[in-house]
Amino acid sequence: MENGKEKSQQEMVKEAVEEAKKKAGQECTAEEAESEEEAAKKEPENAAEPEDADSEGCSSDEECGDEDGEQTDTEAGTDGGRASGRKLFGKKNKKDKKDEKIEELTDKLTRQMAEFDNFRKRTDREKSQMYEIGAKDIIDKILPVVDNFERGLGAVKEDQKDDPFVQGMEMVYKQLMTTLEGVGVTPIEAAGKEFNPDFHNAVMHVEDETLGENVVAEELQKGYMYRDSVVRHSMVKVAN
Repeated sequence: MENGKEKSQQEMVKEAVEEAKKKAGQECTAEEAESEEEAAKKEPENAAEPEDADSEGCSSDEECGDEDGEQTDTEAGTDGGRASGRKLFGKKNKKDKKDEKIEELTDKLTRQMAEFDNFRKRTDREKSQMYEIGAKDIIDKILPVVDNFERGLGAVKEDQKDDPFVQGMEMVYKQLMTTLEGVGVTPIEAAGKEFNPDFHNAVMHVEDETLGENVVAEELQKGYMYRDSVVRHSMVKVAN
């Protein structure tokens, strides 16, 4: 009987132990379920954190390291390009002193040649003006001689024109006029032309119905031009 009681007591202990284990297992299972529910609730919040990290620039140490590395390489390449650009374009190669001296002498020579060319042109122009002034002065002094020849030949009578002296004077007069014409001296046309103060000098006015108004009626003294300038104006009578 005692053995039977002991066995029943042992069984009761085992049953109590098993029930305690079951209760402990259920409690552990409940705690695990609660922990899983809490973890599931926290997952969305934890999932947003990596996205924020990506938006800020990186999601992991390795990715940040790669991106930083790429940016560093790019910046290094840009800095290198700028440095090379400064070397190529920023700094100018210094010229040799000989080249600088050659350029300086070439510039001086060019300036001197330009100044000499201007001096030559100015001198030629001044010489031409001086020559023209001198020629006009000489022609002006010769013209009275021409006037005397014309007056003398005009006073010769018809029966004296065959005289050798008269013929010789005519030859001298023609040669003188040919020489003057060869150097550019030409007489100014006056008789029958309209009066022009640039070429004519009116000393008298006459009434002449056969001529128009302001027309040269008579030439009292010939005028002459040297090239394009007037040496002496023609003295004329002008019809009113």
